[in-house]
Amino acid sequence: MTEVSSAEREAIEWDLEPGDVIERKQLHAKYGGRTQGGIGPSAKTPNVMIFTDPIAGEKHGYYDGWMPDELFHYSGEGQYGDQRMLSGNASILNHEVEGRALRVFQGARGNVTYLGRFAVAGWYEADAPETGDGPLRKVIVFKLRPLDTPPKHAGTKLGRLLADQEQPVTEIDIERLETEKTYVDPNREPYEAERREGKLVLDFSAYLRAKGYRVHRQRILPEGETRPLLTDLYVPDLDLLIEAKGSVTRENMRMALGQLLDYNRFVRAKYRAVLVPSKPRADLIGLAETAGQSIIWPEGKSYKCSRPDLLPQA
Repeated sequence: MTEVSSAEREAIEWDLEPGDVIERKQLHAKYGGRTQGGIGPSAKTPNVMIFTDPIAGEKHGYYDGWMPDELFHYSGEGQYGDQRMLSGNASILNHEVEGRALRVFQGARGNVTYLGRFAVAGWYEADAPETGDGPLRKVIVFKLRPLDTPPKHAGTKLGRLLADQEQPVTEIDIERLETEKTYVDPNREPYEAERREGKLVLDFSAYLRAKGYRVHRQRILPEGETRPLLTDLYVPDLDLLIEAKGSVTRENMRMALGQLLDYNRFVRAKYRAVLVPSKPRADLIGLAETAGQSIIWPEGKSYKCSRPDLLPQA
C-alpha cells in the first residue's frame, strides 16, 4: 500500500456542503476512510467520517442525533462488551489533536447525506444492549458541536423526552406503557415476568383507587444521566413507593430492594415496599425488613403486607 504524504492529503480539498448527498463508495474513493462501519478515519485525507442511522439505531437503544443541549450525540463503535476508547472511538476523541476534521453523515449504506463538520465537546457513558439483543453493556456517547450548520431540534424519542423534562422527577400516569427498557433496550420483547409485573401494578392501583387513594408513577432523570428511571407505583396519600416483581425469588427480591433504594434517592418516600404475586417465604420477608422495606402481596380480594399498618384494609 502506497503511503500518502501530508502534502497530498491536504491537496484533496473537501467540496461537500451540509445537505449534499453522495454515494458512500464515491465518498471513500475520493476522501478515503473505511467503506463499512460507523467510524471511518482516513489515511488519504485529514478527515474522520462518521455515519449514523438514527431510525435503525433507536430500535436498539442508540439515540444518535440532536439533543436539547444543541449538540449532536453519537454512539461509539464496539458491538460486544463494554466499549473502550480505542480505534475509531479514539479517532473521534483525538481528531483535533491529530489535525483531522470530523465529518458526520446520515445513513450507512448506499447514498448518505452530509450533515456537516463537527468538533468533540465531550463524551459520557450510557447503557445499551450488545448486537443481537445481547446483555446490556457500557457504550460511549460523544457530544459533537456543529461548526458549519445550525443545531436542530431534538428528534429522537429520548431527545424529545429530555427536552420536555424540566425537573429531575416528573409525575406520570400509571397506565403509560413506559419502562426503563423503553429507552435502554427498546427492541426486546417484554419477558413474561415483566407482563405479570404490569398486571400486578394495575390490579393493585385499581384496589387503591377504589378506596379513594391517588396513585401515579415517577419518571426520574438523575443529573448527568440521559436514560430515565421509571418507578412502578407511588401512593402520595400513604407516602409509599412500590416496586413490583413478577415472581417471588431471592434474585427478584434483591433487585427490587436495590431499585427502591435507587429511586428513593430522588422520591424521598417515607415507606417503601415490594409488590409480589404471592406471600414470600420467611427469610425473604426478613431480608426486606432488614433493608427497612416491606412486602405486599394479593390475598383473596384484598392485599396483605409484612407491615400490617401500612395498607388500608377491606
